[in-house]
Amino acid sequence: MLDDDACWRALAARDARFDGRWFVGVSTTGIYCRSICPARLPRRDRCSFHASAAAAEKAGFRACFRCRPELAPGSASASVDAVPRLVRRAVAEIAEGYLDHASVDDLGAELGVSARQLRRALEAELGVSPIELAQTRRLAQAKQLLHDSSLSLTAIAFASGFGSVRRFNQSVLARFGRSPSAIRAARGPKPGSARSGLVLRLDHRPPLEFAALLEFLAARVIPGLERVEDDSYFRVIGEDRAEVRVWFERGQVWAELDSSLASAIPRVVAGLRRLFDLDAEPQAIAVVLRRDPLLAPLLRRRPGLRVPGSFDPFETAVRAVLGQQVSVAAATTLAGRLVGHFGAMPTPSELAAMPIASLAGLGLPSSRARALTGLADAWQRGAIDCGPGADPDRLSAALVEIPGIGPWTAAYLCMRALHAPDALPASDLVLRKALAGISAREVERRAEAWRPWRAYAALHLWTALGRGELP
Repeated sequence: MLDDDACWRALAARDARFDGRWFVGVSTTGIYCRSICPARLPRRDRCSFHASAAAAEKAGFRACFRCRPELAPGSASASVDAVPRLVRRAVAEIAEGYLDHASVDDLGAELGVSARQLRRALEAELGVSPIELAQTRRLAQAKQLLHDSSLSLTAIAFASGFGSVRRFNQSVLARFGRSPSAIRAARGPKPGSARSGLVLRLDHRPPLEFAALLEFLAARVIPGLERVEDDSYFRVIGEDRAEVRVWFERGQVWAELDSSLASAIPRVVAGLRRLFDLDAEPQAIAVVLRRDPLLAPLLRRRPGLRVPGSFDPFETAVRAVLGQQVSVAAATTLAGRLVGHFGAMPTPSELAAMPIASLAGLGLPSSRARALTGLADAWQRGAIDCGPGADPDRLSAALVEIPGIGPWTAAYLCMRALHAPDALPASDLVLRKALAGISAREVERRAEAWRPWRAYAALHLWTALGRGELP
């Protein structure tokens, strides 16, 4: 339940810490806004607070055209128990467009529950049904594309998941009080708007150390799939190798997608948000970590440091195994050879079927090759769960059962592929060195004070040691 008084105080302060965590509906205008909306502050008795955009819309409010609720960052809860795993997984699947091509019954079966159980869980937690949540996502995406892209209205309709242009027109008019063409006519110039691709804004809670993210990713790119240059991150997606570019400009993160990716926008945007950790809550992280005298100056130096996530969890898992017991540069070389052999990152089934001798021929020790094929086999059998809301302890246990994969790799994948904020690679040599050479067991004891943000503490220490900033 939301604390209305606390929400009101945050709204009056335009507090960015609460951006995307709730929305305010204003009864006199029928509009709902983010906590950071620059519009004139409404009277307290005219405000109601809602846990999601879908809940605000269900209550009859329309999205604000100034603060643009469709761009608000999501919630990166410190604990998977804060929101039931079923709800987290359902929301993530719906956000990536699952219900655009399947039914609620299908989604329930995918998640191991009945459609009725799924509806009850979402309504209890968010106050909306799966269909209402999906409709809000479709309309939010349509609104963003109307504001920020040069796609035709027909292309926007289908890219947003609508089955017909007529349905798209009716839904936009009913929800926003304006036709699609009227929304488009009111848009202004956007960074990169002269380009031929789709340019989308990816909002976050400031501050954000984008340069540090690029530095981390640049050292770990997979040749043939990714590159970092000109202060931007590039990657190719799909069989046609359509390219995506991500950069930072005017205090915002922007992504340019090839127009051929229009139908994949929900999946691509979700992957980029994970990769750049755009749903992080830096103020909440800082409150905990700055209590440690060693971490406090690092938080002051880089208050917006993020934990790079994963666009493709299997891709990240393969890269992590390749990096076991070798330098970062050597792992990059091996990853490039693997992609060069297949012409792309192999699927789990392709990699599981690859002979050990062939992998060894790429420069991998036989033990590493077996670990890689063991990972791929477990992945294709469904023994490895890196889905939203997956349990980090279960993932770690499943990974270390694979011969050749140890606790470090398991913890690293929880940090990145699962994006668990409390994951801790306690045995990491660099982390131990940053803490004056203590043992892994001592690292775990020291890190108790960092919960539930141990992954962020680890990244601060890695970064600071690499730059010679620790005593």
